[in-house]
Amino acid sequence: MRTAYPKVAVVILNWNGRFFLEKFLPSVYNSTYPNVEFVLGDNASTDDSVDFIRKTYPNITIIQNETNHGFAGGYNQILAQVGADYFILLNSDVEVSPGWIEPMIALMEKEGYAAVQPKIKSYHQKTHFEHAGAAGGFIDTFGYPFCRGRILNVCEEDHGQYDQNREIFWASGAAMCISSTAWREVNGFDTDFFAHMEEIDLCWRLKKQGHKIGYTYESTVYHVGGGTLPTSNPRKTYLNFRNNLVMLQKNLPFWQAVWIIGCRFWLDLFALVRFLFEGKKKDAWAVSRAHQYFCLKFFQNAKKRERAERHENKKGKYKKCIIWDFYINKIRRYSDLNEKDFT
Repeated sequence: MRTAYPKVAVVILNWNGRFFLEKFLPSVYNSTYPNVEFVLGDNASTDDSVDFIRKTYPNITIIQNETNHGFAGGYNQILAQVGADYFILLNSDVEVSPGWIEPMIALMEKEGYAAVQPKIKSYHQKTHFEHAGAAGGFIDTFGYPFCRGRILNVCEEDHGQYDQNREIFWASGAAMCISSTAWREVNGFDTDFFAHMEEIDLCWRLKKQGHKIGYTYESTVYHVGGGTLPTSNPRKTYLNFRNNLVMLQKNLPFWQAVWIIGCRFWLDLFALVRFLFEGKKKDAWAVSRAHQYFCLKFFQNAKKRERAERHENKKGKYKKCIIWDFYINKIRRYSDLNEKDFT
């Protein structure tokens, strides 16, 4: 029988993050939720971050991986050793606000969401949403992710326009509360993703099982962003383009995947050419390498495709192309999109 306060494990995956832990862990450690365990999952750090935690926060549970498994594999390894009703996956470069856990747990208990994210705002510009999640994630016809409060690289100022709890398509891995039962049901992240897009793939797989993903404005966190990889980084470009294609292959119905991935190859070509015109040759090469990986691993990833479920929850899909809306229709705010164009 579940207690009045389900057990929550706040799990921070760390890799050489002494600076962020020292700066942001106090706000997390002072959380007011009455039934919480704090866990530091270390991904084979080479700095003194683990020793810092042992000395400064002796009550925090430390679980160490022998090698760096990336964001996806790292969390899978750590969470297999954690017992709780809910996991909160939290980046080390996140500052939380007082009472941030309670609204997420209350919403999940009330609405039966498999996963929920808080409002994610920028640490360096606290009046604005932050790129990695903002006020909840969505996905368009061609697999491009965007958020309420963030379309492509444009983040809106928060003036309460998205202060409504609601169902979304994906929750950000920067600050995600997920039912441990749901996590285990889909076997966590796809470890081949290593980093980037893994939380969107996870949420998509949950929705294919009929689960709901939610957002609550009643909880707010502040994310530095780019804490482990800079915004403009060929490695990040490679992972984003590669993982997005794999995600589409895994989760779309077969014939829909055929034509959408075909379109994406052409759209990605335009992105490659744009990188070249901008003088970003390494990013252009990263797009090419992403396509090479997709082709080389095509049959391996095809084995990951799951049978489409009749009860798949498609809530949160945008039936148009967000790239067209951004560059041609000059739409910069989620609120300017038509809600009738969402499933």
